[in-house]
Amino acid sequence: IRHYAIINRTLTTSKSIIKIKEDVQDAILNGKPVVALESTIIAHGFPYPENLQVAKEAERILRSKNVVPATIAVKDGSCRIGLTEEE
Repeated sequence: IRHYAIINRTLTTSKSIIKIKEDVQDAILNGKPVVALESTIIAHGFPYPENLQVAKEAERILRSKNVVPATIAVKDGSCRIGLTEEE
């Protein structure tokens, strides 16, 4: 699945079920470190707006260490690996 997803950016059936953010795909393809983060911290871990602040800070810390954060979430029926600011 990983090889197919990296080449085509999404794994497709009748609907895209896995979407991997481009920077995550590039890091995997180039052997750079990636850390998966759970979206639970956003959805259930802390009240708003602290939830977003904690999630953004975790990603900022990883980036400062040259690690690509890949927050995992299910949105609109698709598994997202790495989220955009809007997501």
